[in-house]
Amino acid sequence: MNNHPPSIVSALALALALWASLAAPAAQADLPALIPRRELFFDDGRYGVSLSRDGKRVSYIAQDKEKRIQLWIKTVGQDDDKMIGPSSKSEIVNIGWQFDNKHILYRQDVSGDENWHIFQTNIETNVTRDLTPFLGFRALPVDSRPEFANVLLATINTRDRKCEDLYRINTTSGALQFEHRNPGGILQWLVDKNLEVRGWQRIVGSTHRVLVSNTSAGPFRTVITWGPEDSDGSVIGFTPDEKSILIRTSKGANTDRLLQVDIFSGDKTVLAADPQFDVGNVLRTTRTRELQAVCFEKERRQWKAVDPAVAADIEKLSSFGKGDFSISDEDIDDRLWLVQFDQDTSPQKYYVYDRKSQTVAFLFSSHPLLDKYTFSAMQSITVTARDGMKLFGYLTLPVGIEAKNLPMVLEVHGGPWSRNRWGFSPTVQWLANRGYAVLQINFRGSTGYGNDYMHAGDREWGAKMLTDLIDAKDWAIKQGYADPKRICIDGTSYGGYAALSAAAFTPGEFTCAIDSAGPSNLVTLLRSIPPIWESEKTMFAKRIGDYVREPEFLESRSPLFKADQIRIPMIISQGMNDIRVKQSEADQIVAAVRKNGKPVEYLLFPDEGHGLRSQDYSRFRARCETFLGKYLGGRVESVGEGEESDQLLH
Repeated sequence: MNNHPPSIVSALALALALWASLAAPAAQADLPALIPRRELFFDDGRYGVSLSRDGKRVSYIAQDKEKRIQLWIKTVGQDDDKMIGPSSKSEIVNIGWQFDNKHILYRQDVSGDENWHIFQTNIETNVTRDLTPFLGFRALPVDSRPEFANVLLATINTRDRKCEDLYRINTTSGALQFEHRNPGGILQWLVDKNLEVRGWQRIVGSTHRVLVSNTSAGPFRTVITWGPEDSDGSVIGFTPDEKSILIRTSKGANTDRLLQVDIFSGDKTVLAADPQFDVGNVLRTTRTRELQAVCFEKERRQWKAVDPAVAADIEKLSSFGKGDFSISDEDIDDRLWLVQFDQDTSPQKYYVYDRKSQTVAFLFSSHPLLDKYTFSAMQSITVTARDGMKLFGYLTLPVGIEAKNLPMVLEVHGGPWSRNRWGFSPTVQWLANRGYAVLQINFRGSTGYGNDYMHAGDREWGAKMLTDLIDAKDWAIKQGYADPKRICIDGTSYGGYAALSAAAFTPGEFTCAIDSAGPSNLVTLLRSIPPIWESEKTMFAKRIGDYVREPEFLESRSPLFKADQIRIPMIISQGMNDIRVKQSEADQIVAAVRKNGKPVEYLLFPDEGHGLRSQDYSRFRARCETFLGKYLGGRVESVGEGEESDQLLH
């Protein structure tokens, strides 16, 4: 516990900042040109790219000149980009083109409240309408088929906020027809080629069950189950003959495998597997749903052709030399693929690949303003935790200066059931450009590396999951990369929790901490789980702890109850509309830290949910840059227009 009076703490912090600023200038002079934050964050580039069903046009999401979020379309091979539909300040998620090639579907919420609506825009008339106009309720797309071009299956939770029933939407008339009642716990609907419900994946208690019927009339019978000791798993869909289903699951193995399960006999065939890494994306044809290839997200992304007919295509794209590729979309005839290439030192690039001619045609860069800058390489690393567990991650070092005794930011991913990946990250490149080493570690509990790796994080919030981060930080120090006196921990969601935990449970390990949307009290976090996540409560209880039966255990892993040990400076940011981590999580830890006279900057964003959009993210990172410059000594760009954040301080 820190027993120094606030005046002494402030003096120590000031001395540390002065030392850092005096140590940094010589090295900073050799760094490449300062990349403006506005171009990294404020000008958010193009995302949500999709290919029309005839392969002639693409749609994407980008800002307009007033920095409003807008849906755009362009003709492949031409520079005729134009905006369609209404502009907005709220996030847009591109669902994609309808089969008539005249309409685009997208979903959008209001200021981050996650009550998604499905919108349809006619690209010829520029008319947009809300297909699910239910204020305060959530709608999500499920499936569509080329044979039923004006039909969309979607789920809506108007009957019960805890679960979403299935509806059939006529996208021409806008009529909604109730299709199937959700008995509770349905995670995925299994739909056949006639757009009829033939089964579902449902979680009951802690058990996942996949039920299938020979016909839409039933009866439905269980063909496979898996328990909490396995991964969450998912149903991919029917095989073309509809005699089997494809499932991604770790049942019977350590890693997620792709299984084909016969719906009559229950016989299982392994179609793709790796002993160390989970199966990732699965590529199937749009029209017939034929399985083509699977992806394994190892240190780098690797594709494996399952259908020999695409082996040459996978080989061609793998040898193209533009980074790791993913197939984002395809035309109805499966001749043209929309391909995204990810690199560590360049923004994502989009191409259209013609399978017939095996030619790759450039479409555009996701962030064209950034293509002129020099970026830092991301290298894969392996760290041995104190208990011997092998941890995987990535290290990014600044260009132009010696990789020795650098200030460092430990960037912690959210989830925590997620992972860091190799590729271009504006946040990572921003930090490296300012002179910081950036360390990203896939601590135990992260996904992608199999069941043992993920479940090693069960009930280890604030414990071994935290010591993994500290062990990775110590590894960087021992390797000579990081200066032990100039290290910040930064993260969002679970990463924010990790930053708060590091400050509260291990107050001497880091120089400063930055938390965005991180829970401070695991009891109040779990009590406030959104109704729509009701079926996940058993999983949370197993992996985090049971707030009903063991509140004392969860309080022992909650930074709020160790706030009196926090003595390092912190930034805490929060969206007022966050339904996952409520504003009260930030309010209570800020109040506790300030009660003890410790330094904390609290930024509260009124129009944001769980995560910040481009303009607010730029404002947040502008504040962080000044903060990091003060305590770690990196380069600081002056605050630009639209980045002012004083009015957000609370």
